[in-house]
This record gives sequence, C-alpha cells and structure tokens, in this order.
Amino acid sequence: MANLAAARPSLQRWLIALAVMSSAVMEVMDTTVVNVSLPHIAGSLSATVDEATWVLTSYLVANAIVLPITGWLSNYFGRKRLLLTVVVGFTLSSLMCGLAPTLPLLIFFRILQGLSGGGLQPLSQSVMLEEFPHEERGKAMAFWGMGIMAAPVLGPTLGGWITDNYSWRWVFYINLPIGILSLVLISTFVFDPPYIKRGNMRIDGWGLGMLAVGMGALQIMLDKGQEEDWFASHFITILAVVAVVMLVAFVIRELRVAQPLVRLSLFKYRSFAVGIGLCTVLGFVLYGSLVLLPLFMQELLGWSPATAGLYTSPRGIATALCMPLAGYLLGRKWDARWMLASGFAIASAAFFGYSTMNLNSGTWNILIHQINQGVGQAFLFVPLTIITMEAIPKEDIPYATSLYSLMRNIGASMGISFVTTCVARRSQFHQSRLSGDVSLYNLQTQHALSQGRLLFMQHGSDFVAASHQSLALIYGTVQQQAALLSFIDVFYLLGWMFLLSTPLVLFMRKPKPTSANSHVEAD
Repeated sequence: MANLAAARPSLQRWLIALAVMSSAVMEVMDTTVVNVSLPHIAGSLSATVDEATWVLTSYLVANAIVLPITGWLSNYFGRKRLLLTVVVGFTLSSLMCGLAPTLPLLIFFRILQGLSGGGLQPLSQSVMLEEFPHEERGKAMAFWGMGIMAAPVLGPTLGGWITDNYSWRWVFYINLPIGILSLVLISTFVFDPPYIKRGNMRIDGWGLGMLAVGMGALQIMLDKGQEEDWFASHFITILAVVAVVMLVAFVIRELRVAQPLVRLSLFKYRSFAVGIGLCTVLGFVLYGSLVLLPLFMQELLGWSPATAGLYTSPRGIATALCMPLAGYLLGRKWDARWMLASGFAIASAAFFGYSTMNLNSGTWNILIHQINQGVGQAFLFVPLTIITMEAIPKEDIPYATSLYSLMRNIGASMGISFVTTCVARRSQFHQSRLSGDVSLYNLQTQHALSQGRLLFMQHGSDFVAASHQSLALIYGTVQQQAALLSFIDVFYLLGWMFLLSTPLVLFMRKPKPTSANSHVEAD
C-alpha cells in the first residue's frame, strides 16, 4: 500500500483530498452554522427558542451514534460505496431541512442529516492518511485540519450573515453545490484499498443497540443538562444512569465478541491511547471556548451577535494559515512531540491572556489572544493526529479515526456543557460573595447610593424613586462584576487544562521516518 500511495500521481492525491475534505467540512460546519439561526427558525416555524434547540440536539445525537461504528461500516459496505452513500444522504437531507414546513419535520430531517453525515469526518481522515505516503502525511493532515478546525469557528459568522441577508433555509441549501462537487470527485478518484473485504462479517445487533441507546442518552444529557439543572432533574438523572449502564455493557461486549463494531484493542498502542485522551481535551477546550468567548463579548462588552461572530473568526483564520507551516515542519523531520508541546503552551498562554480581560477590553485585546490561540491550535491538531495514528496498521486506520473523531466530539459536548454550567454557578458564587460587602452600614455603599440618587434626581426622579434606581444600579454593577469574575475563572481553568496536558506528550512515541507500511509494536 505504501508503494501504491507513492506511485499515485500527486495531483490525483490532492484531488482525492479535496473530495473528502469538502464533504467533511460541510458536515463539521453544520454543527455550528445553525446556532445563530435558532431564533429565526423558532419564529418562522411558530416554536419557542427552547423547542428549536432540538434542531441542534437531534443532529448531535445522530452524529454521536454513527461516529464510533464508521470503521466497521467502511469494511462492511466498502469505503467508496459508504462515502458516496453518506454524501448523497447528507446532501438530500440538507435539502429537506431547508424545505421543512414544521419544526417536527425539521428535527426528523436533522436526525437523517446527522446519521448520514456522522461518518464523514473519520472516513475523510482515514482516506487522507492512507492515500498520502508517510513523508507527506503532515501536509495532508494540515490540509484536512485547515477545514476541520476552521469550520466550527467560521460557522456562526457564515450562518449569521446568511440568515441576516437571505433566510435561515439557505444555511442548509449551501450544502447542495458542495455535496454535488464532492460526489463527482469521490466517484472519479476514490477507490477501495485491497485490504477492505467484507468476508463473513456479521452485524452485532446487541452491541449496536447498546451503543445507540448509550450514546444517545449521553449526548442528550450533555446538551440539556444545564437547561434542566443537571441532577436536580429526574430526566437528566435517568439519562445519566442509562448512558453509564449501556456504554459499560457495550464496552464489555466489544471486548468479548468475535467481530466488534469498535476495535477497543487499538488502545494497546501507547501513543494512540494517549493521543485519544489529548484529542478529547482539545475538543473540550476548543468548543468550550467557541461558546465562552462570544458570550463574554455579548453579555459583558455589549457587542451584537454579528460583531461577536466577526471577532471570533481571527482564531480560525490564524489556525488555517499556520496549518501548512506545521505540515511543512513535520515534512522536514521536526519532532512532532515538541511541536505538540509548543502548541499546548501557546494555546494555554492565550487563555491566561483571556483571563486578564475586563469590562474595558477592546477589540485589540481580544484579537491578540485569539491569534495566539489559533496559532497554538495549528501546532496541536496536525502533530497530534500524526503521532496518534503513527503506530496503527493500515487496515485498522478507519477504526482508529472513528474513535478519534468520536472522542473529539464527546470532548466538545462536555466542554460546552462545562463552560455554560461553570459560568452560571461561579457567577452565583461571586455575586453572593460581592453582595456581602455591599451594606447600608458601609460608608462606600452609602456614598455610592447618595451619588446615584443625586444623579437620578437631576434627571427628574423624586427622592424615593431615585433611591430605588440607585440601589438597582449598584445591584446591576455587582451582577456585572460577578459575571466578569466567573468568565475569568473559566478562562483560567481552560488554560490550566491545556498546560497540565503538556506532560502527557512525553508518554507518546516519537514518529519514525519509515515507510507507511511499518508500525510500532504495542507496548
């Protein structure tokens, strides 16, 4: 296979890369591009915003069910056939989402979209890793990562612009030309490698059922946890129990069954096991910050959603620009482990920079830290993928990329849930602490009340009304400062998560500049 990959014309390899990456980017962007359109969708379909959030949840649940079994499906149906099927399914379901006249129908088509699109990430990644010779894998992953990492960052900006200038339905219609182009390229240039053979493979129905129920319960729990007040809700508690029982049962079954849907045996490779953990952390922090920073801009700095989306994009642009550099350095035999450690250090510095922001922070303060984070992420994604997949035999790469994409997505869901919950809880904590210092017996409080009362009386309020308004102003200030402190806490925690992950890089093996056919023995 290494010789076949090396013998394939370079132009053809890059056309294959364009084919699979375009479809994967289309799928990844759909996880965030709809977010800013939810109020418009709710208003158009006579629903509340809370009801419209099921448009996001249904897609993520369907995605999570398909992701881990993509490797098995690839071997069972054939990689090219599966790729063509999922791209057709994703494109058609996107069309139906745009045409949906009611919210239940839109949610149904989003489930179909998630089921068909769930396999696009791991499939495209496995194709790229297999098609490119070993010495060009860094460039290939840089090209693939440019789309995968930039798409969720640029998605809200694109979605807001389309919704404001056209309609929320066009958020789905834009997938049609991309899907058609991807279909033409895949049917022309992508072929199954000789080791993909269906043979006497059988479907593990019990395992599939456990996985579907467990992953569905876990995803709904993470998505709705904060909204339902977590374990104070019987609904969330039941979901948590179902998720734990089903997923533990699934793991036990997969370790015993002759033909597992998910090859957990891949964790015997040390670099793969560590890489999966770091990938989960990367998804956690990346997607958590995608929610956290726009919230900071809108709630505390008073920026509009469009402005917040616009000033979130430099991170994705910096990542996309630095990805080719990371690929080039890997091609020049730079140690991927040191590049990975540098990426964690740079990105953690960006989060510590975010934690120094205040209510007077301007666009320049945010821009610098965003660019730093984008550069750090570029030096995280490419080396992490290369080291994690280094030891995996060719025939197991589809199974490995399925687990890789799954854990990144689970990390993303956990990160989003964590930041929203932590900001709310820490805000309550800081408000309680700050309120203890605001007392009518405190001279500073008395002075602030009198100054505020004087101000409102100058604008026409009587003494009693001005006193109430002054007290409300102080309370609003306390709330605002408490919210600021909660955001600082979360930025600080995310920075430490990246920094404390850095030593784990030392447990990964250094990639060997050998042929793509070779692999490191498990240890």
